[in-house]
Amino acid sequence: MAEHTSSSITIEAAPADVMGVIADFARYPDWTGEVKEAEVLSADERGRAEQVRLVMDAGAIKDDQTLAYTWTGDHEVSWTLVKSQMLRSLDGSYLLKPAGEGATEVTYRLTVDVKIPMLGMIKRKAEKVIIDRALAGLKKRVESGAR
Repeated sequence: MAEHTSSSITIEAAPADVMGVIADFARYPDWTGEVKEAEVLSADERGRAEQVRLVMDAGAIKDDQTLAYTWTGDHEVSWTLVKSQMLRSLDGSYLLKPAGEGATEVTYRLTVDVKIPMLGMIKRKAEKVIIDRALAGLKKRVESGAR
């Protein structure tokens, strides 16, 4: 089984508010940095994205990828790679847990396998940078009240 990288952060907002920002793919270019375009290709009966196309630009890595999303209740979303130019596989998730009054602990897990050869240590460091940036951007976006 591939190794994953994970990290957590506490956001001063209710889980529903945090998940609202996570589920709003059209706004990802406003706060994620690496996502330049996001297009929901299909949605479930509740209007939650099932497949999303993302155009990424993370400096040396540029990619056009499609991810499939699975929503577990109102506190977890996971995704897996459908297609990509740069990646062999990508699996990730956000898990939200109430953390006291008006706060949410968000845990982001990520496993990435690139098509180009890369040392495991370097790959995990890149995963950690992606996770930390995403969590910091999510926290800033949610706590600013922007929707």
